[in-house]
Parts: sequence; structure tokens; C-alpha cells
Amino acid sequence: MLPLEKKIDLSLFETGKVAIGVSGGADSLALVLVLAELLGKERIVALTVDHKLRSESTEEANYVTDLMQNLGIEHHILTWEGEKPTQGIEEAARIARYNLIYDWCRQNEVNTLCVAHHLLDQVETFFIRLHRGSGLTGLCGMSAVGVWKDLRIVRPLLDVHPQELREYLLQRDIRWVEDPSNQSDDFLRCRIRKFLPSLEEKTGISMQRIGDTMKVLAKSRDFIRAQVENFITKYARFWDEVGVCISLKALRESHKELVYQVLNDLLKKISGKDYTPRADDVERLVVKLTKPNNENFCGATLSECELFVAQHKLWIVREVRSKKKMPKAVWEAFVKENSHYSHFDLPYKLRVALVKNKMPIVF
Repeated sequence: MLPLEKKIDLSLFETGKVAIGVSGGADSLALVLVLAELLGKERIVALTVDHKLRSESTEEANYVTDLMQNLGIEHHILTWEGEKPTQGIEEAARIARYNLIYDWCRQNEVNTLCVAHHLLDQVETFFIRLHRGSGLTGLCGMSAVGVWKDLRIVRPLLDVHPQELREYLLQRDIRWVEDPSNQSDDFLRCRIRKFLPSLEEKTGISMQRIGDTMKVLAKSRDFIRAQVENFITKYARFWDEVGVCISLKALRESHKELVYQVLNDLLKKISGKDYTPRADDVERLVVKLTKPNNENFCGATLSECELFVAQHKLWIVREVRSKKKMPKAVWEAFVKENSHYSHFDLPYKLRVALVKNKMPIVF
């Protein structure tokens, strides 16, 4: 077996300083140690988010501070202040964590965040997305390089089993902390984590085999991704970040899988969400849109976007909930400030979304 240092693809890293999310768990501690060796301590900074969700969290963050200081690695604690939600806490904490780290990186001119997602995380993601009904893109799991807003996210451990990370720390006599929430049956990811050993024992399907299969799927995804981008470039027009129109004829003449992927992509972009809609919802939409000679698509609402047909185009517009009709004078004032819109006959729903996005007007 290759040592951990040999499994890190250094081509993932651009020049400049690298932030590393360090919780105090074995995975992130192993990551910060191996990157300190490979990149040099002067190029890295460890960031720990104290979510304030458990009484031990501050003590654990302080432990990371002491350890990083002993190792000569720059370290900062970022605290999630304020009232915490009572529902959807796992997702809310994830978003808060990334936002806190993003803000710190932007303030300190750091363009890359490195996180310790590993092989088991990747496999768990596969089953979570299978449970949600995801399509090809979702089942490919996490990419080695991604983006949060405009911050590069690098995941160099996706091929590494977490046991290797623990052994790496044990060899260096480094203690890590265990988060009890990682064993809670309240979270789907934890239930899947407990199920995976029995899957391997009873079927012989190893975590590595699932990870390798996800890589094969990713090759297909990358090919389709290129076709989707070409299609959108050729047939779609964006209206700021709140709307897009696309040739209905081009959609109906294209393969249904391409239409599915195009709609997924556009819905994610216009909604501003991290995730694409459920696969079965998008598939039903594709069926409605691609029926032969069907010019009577009645519209739909999906992923907080409104979809409708006008001017021989499909329009996808960020949903605006308002009981009052926008006065004509409001649009005229908007066009006066944004004169390039005066040349277009835009649907009412797009006009409302554009105004709401640019002007603090309540109607």
C-alpha cells in the first residue's frame, strides 16, 4: 500500500496559500499534517469552526489550537454565533461552516480551501443521493475540485480509506477527537455509515469497488457535461442571475437525456441552490416538455423556479412570491435605470424577478 504522502495529487493545488478545514477529527488532522509536509507549513492555514452545538465544541476547538501551535501551523477558530435552527440542523451547520470559512478566506486573500472528505464519505454520498433519487451527476459523488461561491474546494483524500488516516496519526502519536453526532441515528449519513460494513460482509461489495464505479460514472458525466455546456451556449440566454430562456424547438428535437441534464443545470443556476432538484421531478418535466406537437405546456414550479412557455421559448425564472401585481410604473423606473432592457419584450414574471433582484421595492 502506498504511503499517504504518495496518494496526494499535488496538481490539484494552485499557487498561493491554502486553507484547511480542521475539526479535530482524525480525517482533517491527518490532512493538515500531510499537507504541512508536502506544501510546507508557510503555505497552509488551519481553520476550525466552532458550531456551538455541543458543550464540548469549544474545548475541542481549543485542542486544535494547541496542537497547531505545537506543530508551528497557523490556526484560527471561527464561531457560528446566534440562534440555531431546530430543524435541518445538519444542513444548516454545513452552510454556516462554509460561509464562515469563505468570509475568512476572502478577507485574507486565500483562494483555495482543502477539506478531508475521504473514500467512505464518497460512498456514503452515493447512497444518500441514491436515496434522494439523484441521476448520473449526483451518483458520481463529490469532485476532487469544486467551488463554493468563488472559492476553490479541493478534496485530495477521496481515494483514501479513513482507516489509513487514523493509522497515519497513530504513527505520529497524534490524538484526535470523536464527534458523538457521527454515530447518531438521527442523520441518514450515520445510518448509512453503520450499514456499509454489513453490505461488504454479506455481499463482498467493497467500499473501494463502489468508489471505482463512481469514477467510471464520472467519465460519462464529464462527456455529457460538455454536451450540456455546448447546448446552453448555443440555445440559451440568461437574464442576470434570475432567469433564462431557451429554444423550445431545440429542446424538443434533442435526446431526452440531454434535455434532462440541461434542465437540471439551468434550474440549479437560476435557483441558486447547492443541489439539483429530485431526478423524478425533472424527468416528469422532460416528459411534459418533449411530447410531440404539445404546444400547451401549462407551466410548472420546481426548485423555487417558475417554468413556462412564451414566444416559442421555455423560460425558467426565479420564483417571486407576491400577492400584488407589479405596477407598470415600477417596471418603467427599472428600465430607466437599466436601459438595455428597453429593447426586449420580456414576460411579466421575468420582469418581476429582475426588479426584485435589483431594486428594493415592495409591491
